[in-house]
Amino acid sequence: MTMTPEQVDLLKELINIGIGRAAGILNTMLHSCVLLQVPFIEAISPLALKEKQQGMGKETLSSVQLAFKGPFSGTASLVFPEESAAKLVGVLTDDELSPPDLDSIRAGALAEIGNIVLNGVMGAISNEIEQRIYYSVPRYVENPIQVLLTPNDPNLDATVIWVQAQFTIEQHQIDGDIILLFEVGSFDMLLTALDQRMENLL
Repeated sequence: MTMTPEQVDLLKELINIGIGRAAGILNTMLHSCVLLQVPFIEAISPLALKEKQQGMGKETLSSVQLAFKGPFSGTASLVFPEESAAKLVGVLTDDELSPPDLDSIRAGALAEIGNIVLNGVMGAISNEIEQRIYYSVPRYVENPIQVLLTPNDPNLDATVIWVQAQFTIEQHQIDGDIILLFEVGSFDMLLTALDQRMENLL
């Protein structure tokens, strides 16, 4: 389950590439400077994930989830605090929104944002390691963090790649954390792909 510093650095670089591409698209969509950064990444067990969740409160969060499969499989989730999600949708729809009770139009707007970011990240990983990854249609959900960030596979041997990023829209004073969770059942396959990519770069 552990990752070498070199594997972490490469995965962080690939995620940064994807997030950078997504930021460019969002800049155009939102007519505002969007900053997306990845300051932290680690591979953890479901048990460690549960401990991390316990320190994050019981706030309801908005999330877009993207299932993927290929040489490795799992899900990627983009998670916003409810208030940040409402502000973001307000920018997209030019509407004054309150956090509760997001309707289908608002949910659709957030799903579009999530689709851009998650596809950017997974696309960058797929392209750089030269492995084809297939995606499902993103789905939007609202739940407390303990529900949202619980792996579908309760297997204690499963691995979650926790990536915590900063999402900032400067002109609209929107700040929030993006949490990308990759449930990787075939974690060794991901590590092998990263190692092969590093060998190709030498």
